[in-house]
Amino acid sequence: MTLVQYARCFNGIFVREMLRFLNQYGRFFSALVRPLVWLFIFAMGFRGILGVSIIPPYQTYIPYEVYITPGLIGMIQLFNGMQSSLSMVYDREMGSMRTLMVSPMPRWYLLTSKLLAAVLVSVVQVYVYLAIAWFWKIRPPALGPEIGYVALLPALILSGLMLGALGLLMSSVIKQLENFAGIMNFVIFPMFFASSALYPLYQMRRSSLELFWIATYNPFSRAVDLIRFALYGQVNFEALLWVAAFLLLFLALAIYGYDPSRGIIARRGGPGGPPGG
Repeated sequence: MTLVQYARCFNGIFVREMLRFLNQYGRFFSALVRPLVWLFIFAMGFRGILGVSIIPPYQTYIPYEVYITPGLIGMIQLFNGMQSSLSMVYDREMGSMRTLMVSPMPRWYLLTSKLLAAVLVSVVQVYVYLAIAWFWKIRPPALGPEIGYVALLPALILSGLMLGALGLLMSSVIKQLENFAGIMNFVIFPMFFASSALYPLYQMRRSSLELFWIATYNPFSRAVDLIRFALYGQVNFEALLWVAAFLLLFLALAIYGYDPSRGIIARRGGPGGPPGG
């Protein structure tokens, strides 16, 4: 296999993801409506109640809507990763995944390419959300918005890959489309609410030590911290290491799960075979 062939393969997967995204208008708007509702209703309503002390990377007191913006960016990526994995389950039930998996390209490359293509779609959604939030004066600090938005891109890609790999792992385990749609809620909402997305960890520690430790080791919290610091032109190296470690773990398990000779797919008769019970 040559680099040109690998590039063509990725281009084909990416174009397919983009066409699917552009043809599903509801998916695009729902990805924006969720965080915007939280921003304009929830955040504004609790602005005078929930104060945020000066904690890194902030150098002064900030409005609550500024604090939750990184968490809402993570929400976009989390939902997008689950939606992309939902399409994997659908493709498997329809048998179209077999066409992809019988490609001469390595299986790990096919899965990683699909994962990266979905992440690039979520990046577009995030920047559209930030453009809307701009008009409500939710912007990166005095370093300059351009620096914050550019520095955010690597963090978005890495956190999107980690959250997407988690969804990919789930799609390799769950057998039926209906089951996946239901289980998604049991993953998305606990990850989102038991994290640092909506409230600082120091406030959580005051109310519940157990919840504090759950949120501390929640992969979503680490992704949000990475995004939060990146918006301010900084790197949270602890969050970076955690996100990279979770990414490698989830992706390795997902690739194993999609291996027709050893993984979960092997017990179903191949990636395009009929779902089990």
